[in-house]
Amino acid sequence: MTEKVSAKIYVASLADYNAGHLHGRWLEAGQHASGVRAEIAEMLAESKEPMAEEWAIHDFEGFGGVRLSEYEDIETVCELAELISHHGEIFAALCANFGGTDDIEYARKVMENGYNGAHESLADYAQELVEDCYSDALNGLPDFIKYNIDWKGIGSDFELNGDIFTVEHDGKVHVFDSNV
Repeated sequence: MTEKVSAKIYVASLADYNAGHLHGRWLEAGQHASGVRAEIAEMLAESKEPMAEEWAIHDFEGFGGVRLSEYEDIETVCELAELISHHGEIFAALCANFGGTDDIEYARKVMENGYNGAHESLADYAQELVEDCYSDALNGLPDFIKYNIDWKGIGSDFELNGDIFTVEHDGKVHVFDSNV
């Protein structure tokens, strides 16, 4: 599987922030939203400021290219953290490709039903796919034809035709089916 990624958020008390000092806490985002809310309530209760009731996300890590807003929904943050933990950083890159946290359900569906793996290049993906599907036909070709197949062009055609899309991450080309 993939290596576990730990996503965290730094939640700060706005009453303290407005009073000119920091009071907040780093929280594990990969837990149930009720646990995060309970930890936020504890942090606010420890504030020296009266009426410390409001909070904001002031920092985050482990979310890849996804940018969280100060007032991101905790349910969304926890769901995203869990999916990144389960699928790895490529899920964060996929979400970032779709614009962030707005369509996590669609990104989950694409990841679970349309992920074709990581490849060195789109040409490598095209060659692997064609060889898997048409190995008998390719074996019948003379070497001078086999060695001159334009795998890069075939990969580009797959992408231009809308059959697949790619996300580049960590030095690899990750290929996804477009029609999921």
